[in-house]
Amino acid sequence: MAQKPRRAYGPKIDPRPVDSAINVVELIDQTFLSYNAGRLREAAQLFARKMLAPDVTIGLSLTGALTPAGLGISCLIPLIQSGFVDWIVSTGANLYHDTHFGIGLNLHQGSPNVSDVTLREEGVVRIYDIFFDYEVLLETDAFFRQTMTAPEFQKTMSTAEFHYHMGRYVRERETLLGQKRRSLLSVAAEYGVPIYTSSPGDSSIGMNVAAQALLGNKLVFDVSGDVNETAAIVLDAKRGGGKSAVFILGGGSPKNFILQTEPQIQEVLGLAENGHDFFIQITDARPDTGGLSGATPSEAVSWGKVDPDALPDTVVCYTDSTIALPLITAYAMATHAPRTPRRLYARREQMLATLAEEYRQKNA
Repeated sequence: MAQKPRRAYGPKIDPRPVDSAINVVELIDQTFLSYNAGRLREAAQLFARKMLAPDVTIGLSLTGALTPAGLGISCLIPLIQSGFVDWIVSTGANLYHDTHFGIGLNLHQGSPNVSDVTLREEGVVRIYDIFFDYEVLLETDAFFRQTMTAPEFQKTMSTAEFHYHMGRYVRERETLLGQKRRSLLSVAAEYGVPIYTSSPGDSSIGMNVAAQALLGNKLVFDVSGDVNETAAIVLDAKRGGGKSAVFILGGGSPKNFILQTEPQIQEVLGLAENGHDFFIQITDARPDTGGLSGATPSEAVSWGKVDPDALPDTVVCYTDSTIALPLITAYAMATHAPRTPRRLYARREQMLATLAEEYRQKNA
């Protein structure tokens, strides 16, 4: 008896054997078929086939110690240089540790099984299996404190403006050292990719800003400016006839900050909008604990963060970002041509003015 076709069936599970000739695209497309390998395949395909369309503005959030593990150099910088990331929300810690590389300091592979008491006695700092000298912290602190005394920092500014100026100074240090591009801050400034920090006091960068304030430094972070600038980026993408995508590595505060742009537009400002159009999250957090890091894109629909019509274009992959990001980056590089950088940093004031005018008209 002939079987009736079933809509729930996808392609047959019939992978090609893995051999020495297989490339990363073939590996992902043809052998990442089920479970979280299947979700990683779906994420890579969604990113390369839909999110990298010319009319999509891509926001990236960074949580977890990714830059100390070298992912800024191996993945994030190439993504920016290829025009595959348009704006970023990051923990301050990722940007602080990124700066080590830019100013010529070294981090090393280590072991999580070494005694931390011994490491402390030897002046070694550990991030799980990443080791570096305590002096790396002191030299990086000194770099930030000295740089913050420059005239352009003596005012209130958004974290995007702070990171742009700081990135230019890191670039100067890279040039003086004659080294290759190793800093995300440096490359983001060059390509006009604005970087925001959702909790600017919660890192060694914020600690050094606070220390300098005790000596009369005038630098103050404008957190309201950050909220409005990020909302303006998303509104600009939509009002220009394009789409908005979020690529979330981890969860935490940066995840909320990149997603709250839509509730800011819809709920708080009262402007007509439907939510982000594409959503990828790489996380190891469960949804049933009620934490934001594990919250699903379908839950985000109830907040207005994700367009309900866009749910088919959302993927959550439960794995480590240090595994998923290199694979997705390699897949995108192999299957999609570079995009023209949007250079959103230079358009911040224009986008913010448009957001403010629409809000004023709504409340006239």
